[in-house]
Formats: sequence, structure tokens, C-alpha cells
Amino acid sequence: MSRVVLAMSGGVDSSVAAHLLTQAGHDVIGVFMRHGEASASACRIDSDEENNSNPLNLPVLGNMSGSASAGKRADHKQGCCSATDAADARRVAMSMDIPFYSLDLQEDFRRIVDYFVDDYLAARTPNPCVKCNHWIKFGKLFDYADGVDADFVATGHYARMVVQGGQRELHRGLDGHKDQSYALFGIGRERLSRMMLPVGDFEKPKIREIAASIGLGVSEKKDSQEICFVTQGHHSDFVKSRRPEMVGATAGAIVLSTGEVVGEHNGYEAFTVGQRKGLGVALGTPHFVIRIEPTTKRVVLGSAEELLAPGLLADQTNWLIDPAEMPEKVRVQFRYNGQPHAARVEFSGQDWSTFRVHFDQPQSAISPGQAAVVYDDERVLGGGWIVAATEA
Repeated sequence: MSRVVLAMSGGVDSSVAAHLLTQAGHDVIGVFMRHGEASASACRIDSDEENNSNPLNLPVLGNMSGSASAGKRADHKQGCCSATDAADARRVAMSMDIPFYSLDLQEDFRRIVDYFVDDYLAARTPNPCVKCNHWIKFGKLFDYADGVDADFVATGHYARMVVQGGQRELHRGLDGHKDQSYALFGIGRERLSRMMLPVGDFEKPKIREIAASIGLGVSEKKDSQEICFVTQGHHSDFVKSRRPEMVGATAGAIVLSTGEVVGEHNGYEAFTVGQRKGLGVALGTPHFVIRIEPTTKRVVLGSAEELLAPGLLADQTNWLIDPAEMPEKVRVQFRYNGQPHAARVEFSGQDWSTFRVHFDQPQSAISPGQAAVVYDDERVLGGGWIVAATEA
């Protein structure tokens, strides 16, 4: 069978992925990616003198006690890259007799953090988890796979690789509530032939059932839902801590769409398009953030109807098909936990790097900075990053 490098996070999904791959007879190498800001202390890695044959020239994960309190976040949120996660991944690998290594990607991950901070300061809503998949999980991980002559790279994402006409296609996961194909649209088309997504053909309850049936201690572990490097407080506090020179520089007025000033804010990076709670003003009726203006520093509020837009403009595209073969009717998803909506795609220019989406029905809260991912039924065709909602 094949040699497979598997990203192991210590969660139930990647742990069951390891089981499925080994049961299929593959030669699996488990990798824990040490990349979070908190990992400098929470994910300390000590070199093991007995493992000098490490083919990645990286230390085997060691000295992890896995105590209940190790690596917990101060706010008790479920993040990733804690000492507990590392210890869980190591125990799973040991139980399956899988070689297990830690990759120190902190230098690479600074690019993710800078992107996160810069986007908020540009009045955009970033998606660091999607960028991490593109740049690190299916970027650097392939480099390491090449270093150990691995045929495939695998993760515990809920998405599927489907073979059609001899070609491997990226499809939505079987579990519609857990589907993560949206987060994988930026993977290079040439890498699809080397991807494995073992849990994508299962629903989440079945994955937990498999984990329990083989005695994995992570069978009931909660899913990671937080930004791994924002370990406590509001994301805007993190932004200010990374750019202290901007403290106060992004403060301004909260206004209605009519121009009426209704309050003040301490920094527009604390807001996102579509936000209703935590606006800092009481208006008696529901209001939403419909626009953030970095030039004027105004946060503009309006009604639910004012959030609607018939389309969007996106750039920084990545296509998993030949764009010239784009179907006339597609579906487009524009937020991680959203659903695809019926639309058509119109390209600008001949390089396919920019496109407009025209929805069949107006959509709410289209946020600049989020990904717009194009589907043909279950298949991911590619996508780009939202520049703005459009009027037509």
C-alpha cells in the first residue's frame, strides 16, 4: 500500500483517520503541527536522544505528561495546539504503532497571524483557519511528505476525494453539518492526486462510535472551534496587542445608514459585517453592521434588509477545474458555517483571477475578507476572497 503523512491534532477526527488508514494497510506517519502562538510554552517539544534516525530531522514528541491541566486555555475555550492535544495525538499514535513526529511551524505560522491582524485593520473579516489549510496544512505538510518519500498527505477534514473519469475531485463531506470542503478550496489543483480525507465518508456520530469501539480516549473530546492563537479575550484585544501603535487610531463614530451619529467605538477592528450583538449602542430595534469604513473609521448600522446584496466581487482565486469549463449554474458559499446558494459566476479578464457572483436571490451579510467558494452540486470548483458585496 502507500506511505501516508497524516496530520494528527489529538482530536477524534484525525485519530480515527489514523485507524482507517492503518486498517487499509497504509504505512502511516503521524505528524503534530506545532504552529499556534501559545505553542511556545504549551507545546514545548524536547528532543529524544534515542530517535536520531528521525527521517524529518525533527524531534520526536516527548516529555508530554498529558495531565488534565496541561495546556488549558485561560478562558477554557477549546482551541488547538495545547500540550494536552499533543499528548493525545502521541498516545493515539503509540496505540497504533505509528511513527510520530512534531513539526515546528511557528515561523511559518507568523504569516497567518500577520494576515489576521492586517485584515482586521483593513476593515475586513479574516478567516485564519482557511488560510492555515492553504499555506500550512496542505502547503508545508506536502514539503515534509516529500522529505520522507510519502505518496499521500491526509487529514481529518470532513470532505471527500472522489474519482471521476480518472481524475480526483474534491467534494463536500457526507456529514452536511460538519462539511469542511469550504476550508479546502485553496489547495493547489496539482495536489488533489496526493490527498486523502478518510473521515469524509462518515457522519460525525459514526466517527465517535468508531473511536469508542477501538478504545480511543479522545472519542468524546470536543471539537476545536476557536482561533488557536487568540487564547483569551476578544479578537480585537489580540489585534491591538500585535499592533500597539494602532491603539486609538481606529476609534471613531457609530452611525446609522442615514448618517446620524448614535455612538462611539474604540476601534473598528472589533466589528464585522452582519454583527448584531455587542454594538455598544441601544437603539430599540435590531440593527446590524452593514459597512465598516477604514478611511472615515465609521461603523455603519442598518436594518436586516440593508444587509442584503445580489452579488459579490472576489479575487485571489484558486481553481480546481479549468475555469473556462465553469458551469452556467453553480452554488456559492460565502461563510464557513453557511450553505451554498444558487448563482452564476462571471469572470473579469482572461487570467481568471477575479470573478463576480450573481446570486439567484439576494444574500445577507456578505463580508469582505471571507472566502467565496464555488460548487457544482457536491464538487468544489474553486473560489476566491471577497472584496465587496455588489449591487448587481
